[in-house]
Amino acid sequence: MPAEAAGTGREDGAAAGTGTVFRWLGNAGWRMDAEERTVLFDPYITRFDTGLAKGVFNPRTELTTRGDLVDQHAGAADLVLVSHSHWDHFNDVPYIAKATKAPVVGTQTTCHLLTALGVDPAQLVVVKGGEVLDFGFCVVEVVSSLHSRNPKHRYFAPGTLTAPPAVAPATISDLPEGDTLAFQVRFGGGPAAFLMGASDFVERNVAGLRPDVAMIAVQNSKATHRYLPRLLKALDLPRTVVPVHWDNFETPLTDPAVKDPAADLAGFLTEARQAAPRSRVVVPEHLTPLRF
Repeated sequence: MPAEAAGTGREDGAAAGTGTVFRWLGNAGWRMDAEERTVLFDPYITRFDTGLAKGVFNPRTELTTRGDLVDQHAGAADLVLVSHSHWDHFNDVPYIAKATKAPVVGTQTTCHLLTALGVDPAQLVVVKGGEVLDFGFCVVEVVSSLHSRNPKHRYFAPGTLTAPPAVAPATISDLPEGDTLAFQVRFGGGPAAFLMGASDFVERNVAGLRPDVAMIAVQNSKATHRYLPRLLKALDLPRTVVPVHWDNFETPLTDPAVKDPAADLAGFLTEARQAAPRSRVVVPEHLTPLRF
């Protein structure tokens, strides 16, 4: 774990007790377990090479899923939440959906892509933002959000779908963003967790959520004005802040996290301490059980 971490929140084995267990799946992804139920958010476990980390990005890279790895680390999902449809958030979702038959909550674009990839439409829950969904074992609040932008203030691979594509997606260039969502998830009386898939947001949409723990994407550019201070204030200064989307997501999930050179993790930690000095900042490690 990077030395900048202000706390760990880590509990393993019998010492962990009861409650919600969070495991970081790298990038923006999370596995959340409570009372023998599992919720996944943006579970990208296969983590294949696109050339991105080497500076030779190939948008024609074929979509690939390692079912053995996904089965090992995703568990028997009861619910899958998807922030948007870029490959590093969406790639393993079709396999998980077909293997577990779990409901998948996402945008219309996400659901059209899943339909084209053979997922049963009866499993798909199209949302837009503002919905509060009670699944019995957990409550999910859907938040209309924004994708991050590059230094030129542009989106990466934008676009939406109004129907399933005629040909099933086969490469990462076949997966448009399809708009971006955030989610707040709570199991029973456990902590409310705010989950982001990209480093931007609509301030008015997150005001009043007041999560106990916020999984916040680290910026790769300064295109968004006062991103972290504004977000933390809008979320009412969560008790725990967890930076995500800062690792090189083309290294194996079973290896220690390697920082993406473009992600300003150190700057994030400095800003978090300044904007929310009473919040605990936890820098996660791949697959390590956390409780908050």
